[in-house]
Amino acid sequence: MNAKLTKPSIVFFGTPEFAAAQLQAILEAEIPVKAVVTAPDKPAGRGKKMQQSAVKALAIKKGLNLLQPPNLKHPDFINTLRAMNADIFVVVAFRMLPAEVWKMPRLGTFNLHASLLPQYRGAAPINRAIMNGENESGITTFLLDEKIDEGSILMQKRMSIAADETAGNLHDRMMEAGKQLVVDTLYGLANNDLSPQPQTRNQKLFMAPKLFKEDCRINWKNDLTTVYNQIRGLSPYPGAFTTLINKVSGQELVLKIFQSEIDMERNMGELYTLLTDQKSFIKIIHPDGALALKEIQTPGKRSMSVQDFLNGFDLKGSWKVDV
Repeated sequence: MNAKLTKPSIVFFGTPEFAAAQLQAILEAEIPVKAVVTAPDKPAGRGKKMQQSAVKALAIKKGLNLLQPPNLKHPDFINTLRAMNADIFVVVAFRMLPAEVWKMPRLGTFNLHASLLPQYRGAAPINRAIMNGENESGITTFLLDEKIDEGSILMQKRMSIAADETAGNLHDRMMEAGKQLVVDTLYGLANNDLSPQPQTRNQKLFMAPKLFKEDCRINWKNDLTTVYNQIRGLSPYPGAFTTLINKVSGQELVLKIFQSEIDMERNMGELYTLLTDQKSFIKIIHPDGALALKEIQTPGKRSMSVQDFLNGFDLKGSWKVDV
């Protein structure tokens, strides 16, 4: 960027690591940050210890003005923001802002979204794109308006999705790519170099609603590619899962699957049963072939390779997946 370009003053809104990376990029660009707004600390883990957000940790480290309002509509918070007279508000992975907030700055409020809008509007765009088997996605900066994820587009960057890429891998690549897009958007708005474009609907739109438990349960009646995409689209979090059942004893074991491979060999045995040598592999027999498990997790345990799992668990006998 040309050093002579105008640098806008901003207020940054964000919570997780994805947002903290964008704030770090803004600071490295030496764009003035008048305040950082993040979620209040909340209890987490088995000990329910109070945990601060990644954005808060960075703000404290950099000595930034930090706000953690429990109520975004409270008059004290509104007045505090207004007094800052910031040029732009930047929102990354934060909750919905009331209109009184996002309408405040003179150059607008923009959000960084992890899809090529208008596709995959919603809370889980990275997961949903991979679960649907997309081979391309991207990131978008857009102006906030009254409707969720429907404001005018400022800038976009297209990104390919590898056939074996997980949601975690794509998340990290988007987090890195977002840094330059956010900074370029800030300069573009401040220097009147951007022409916001309304989102068009000349194609079928796929949505990205929040993930729930049932989204993570594997339906083995789906084709094998759909099952494979579900697993990588939910890896490493929240994780696709299935229930293993011992057909003799009735014992059940919930299994999360983080990595797998498709084996197209047919007629390996009874459908939906487990095939294993008890040393190096576990395969789930499917009408389309089989799914070879690579990285898995059982309740209360860490994720591990199939080989490590088989070292400590006896899968001998007749096991099947719950269909």
